[in-house]
Amino acid sequence: MNLHMATDQADGNPYLLDVNDLVVHFRTGRDRPWAKRSVVHAVDGVSFRVRRGTSFGIVGESGSGKSTTAQAIMRLVPATSGQVVFRGENIMPLTGEPLRQVRKHLQIVFQDPFSALDPRRRAGDQIREPLELLDIGTRSERDERVRCLLAEVGLPPEAAELFPHQFSGGQRQRLCIARALAPEPELIVCDEAVSALDVAIQAQILNLLKKLQRERGLTYIFISHDLGVIQQFCDEIAVMYLGKIAEQAPASTLFTAPRHPYTWSLVSAAVPPGSLRDELKARYLVKGEPPSPVDPPPGCRFAERCPFAVDRCRREQPHLDGTGPEHFVACHRKEELGIPDLTPEAA
Repeated sequence: MNLHMATDQADGNPYLLDVNDLVVHFRTGRDRPWAKRSVVHAVDGVSFRVRRGTSFGIVGESGSGKSTTAQAIMRLVPATSGQVVFRGENIMPLTGEPLRQVRKHLQIVFQDPFSALDPRRRAGDQIREPLELLDIGTRSERDERVRCLLAEVGLPPEAAELFPHQFSGGQRQRLCIARALAPEPELIVCDEAVSALDVAIQAQILNLLKKLQRERGLTYIFISHDLGVIQQFCDEIAVMYLGKIAEQAPASTLFTAPRHPYTWSLVSAAVPPGSLRDELKARYLVKGEPPSPVDPPPGCRFAERCPFAVDRCRREQPHLDGTGPEHFVACHRKEELGIPDLTPEAA
């Protein structure tokens, strides 16, 4: 069910991407010939919309399904069910040439720039490759495009002749960004795009992405486990836990008025040391590991680790319901628990 009820404008949909009830399940291998295959519930019924020209963040711990969600949107992994409506068209059924044409408008920047680049090919050739594969421009136009893209991401023209190992980590990520920009996309998925970089370089890459967004009107889906980066970069944020969205809200709302206990845990963990009383941190920080996605619990998937769970939480899955303007929470007890004070002033 699509939870976002905003009406599309008749002469221009404000949403570039509409993900509706996306499900991604993987079957595991058999440990013996007659054994039944298990199913990994990587993504289970995820829905959200992304406005044009904005940055939509997806945050969660490892195994939450955030990267699988991004890869399913990109059609890099097969979806079990659901819809991904991009530019007004459901791209899930597309194959062959129609899917190839969609890829001009939909690109991705991966976490590790070194493994994302071919170590045997020069940087310029790798930036030019999407133009060749998608049959964009003449040879001279492609060469000029490579020079312009290098300048746009802050690299000199001679960088086109170098190999990936001759660049620093931040420079390699700039190359990956230039390659993603080559076919003039409208949406770029940044899958942990700065998590492998040190803090100073992270800030430079984030500033570059924001500059490109202002100049080109780009839309981003930004995947991260770092709340500080997400808060700085994104306009709207979805918090994922074990394949489901636990909470979704504008960035300002999520950090000032979080409503889900899992979000409380993430926010309190990100509060600087000494700025929150020890008893408050102990109350909201969760312990232990998430349940297995092969055999998720029948009720709320966070119930086993939630200090506020009751019997209903363990039996019945909560729905992602609205609690305010563009604020959605999947928690049975959201009204009675209220909003905790997780600001540094609570110390």
